[in-house]
Amino acid sequence: MMNELQLIQSFVVRCNLLDVSDGTGQKQWRIKVTHVQGEEEITLTSLEEALAYMKRTLGE
Repeated sequence: MMNELQLIQSFVVRCNLLDVSDGTGQKQWRIKVTHVQGEEEITLTSLEEALAYMKRTLGE
């Protein structure tokens, strides 16, 4: 039986490697997260920020 309150939210996450530090090997990322239903896109620098944005969007 399908739940009548089922709500589906979709996100597209694109990760673009911008730079790698010669000294430390640390990677610098540009991460774009698009909320498909809200037609909203933001740009971040870490997966932690991306996850926090998705949680906020979902009301978690």
